[in-house]
Amino acid sequence: MAAPPLVRTPSPLAVSVQFVLAGIVWGASFLFIAVALTGMTPAQVVWSRLVFGGVVLAAIVLIRRERVPRSPRVWAHLGVVAMTFCIIPYLLFAWAQQYVTSSLASIFNATTPLMTALMAWAAFRVERLHAGQLAGIGIGVAGVILIIAPGADLGAESTIAQVAILGATACYGFSLAYMRRFLATTGLSGIALAGGYIGIGAAVMLVLSPVVFLEPVRWDPWVLISVVLLGCLGTGFAYIWNQNTLAAWGPTRASTVTYITPVVGVILGIAVLGETLSWNEPAGAVIVVLGILLVQERIRLRPRSVV
Repeated sequence: MAAPPLVRTPSPLAVSVQFVLAGIVWGASFLFIAVALTGMTPAQVVWSRLVFGGVVLAAIVLIRRERVPRSPRVWAHLGVVAMTFCIIPYLLFAWAQQYVTSSLASIFNATTPLMTALMAWAAFRVERLHAGQLAGIGIGVAGVILIIAPGADLGAESTIAQVAILGATACYGFSLAYMRRFLATTGLSGIALAGGYIGIGAAVMLVLSPVVFLEPVRWDPWVLISVVLLGCLGTGFAYIWNQNTLAAWGPTRASTVTYITPVVGVILGIAVLGETLSWNEPAGAVIVVLGILLVQERIRLRPRSVV
């Protein structure tokens, strides 16, 4: 079911370019988080990315004179998205990356399309899943188990961190389906919508500033550069690009941006941070991608019969 077009709908080519750019920027975000955590707490990283992102989006909304929401109902929906698409998953990722590599975090982020398909089908009924797609979800879950299982220890912080990341991708899946269900028909641009929920998230973190900054920040140039890029690009422009893709393609297709993010995340993690991968991590990622392809019906368990 296609979403009604938002105002100033980008061309198909522009949507494709924005899709790729968002994937690259979000793939690099795991590196930015890892570097930022060398001088900041997880909550401070989240505060920085939301405030910087909120400032960028607010400036763009003002410069372009975008129509902003006026309905309290729309603002309420944006408040839900601010929590489930921004604050909660950002905190989960930042906390988890204290115990897992940026490469592994980016690989787990690839489960977002599986979570989105489940939420769009089971929670909001905006998309239907056939038997082959349900099998794809099962295969994706098997891939996740392969990634976690070899080093699993219920008492290990790394295992708990991996589960936390899956909680974050579940939040992303919920939010993408939620936006399709409640915000696709508002007639607002992707910039206005992204500015709304990022702005609310930034406002919440600003209110919490006295608590967030109880611990001092250890500033150095790389920490500062990382949080600025994470906020301005990863939480600013990339959310506009993603919102336009969501409006044009729907939640399941838009969530395939996570095909790009783990490739970028793994390359940067290895090249910049000197991280390594265990055999099960890329193997599990391949199985997860196979499951996603089945969910999206890019491949099928049985070919269609020819009449």
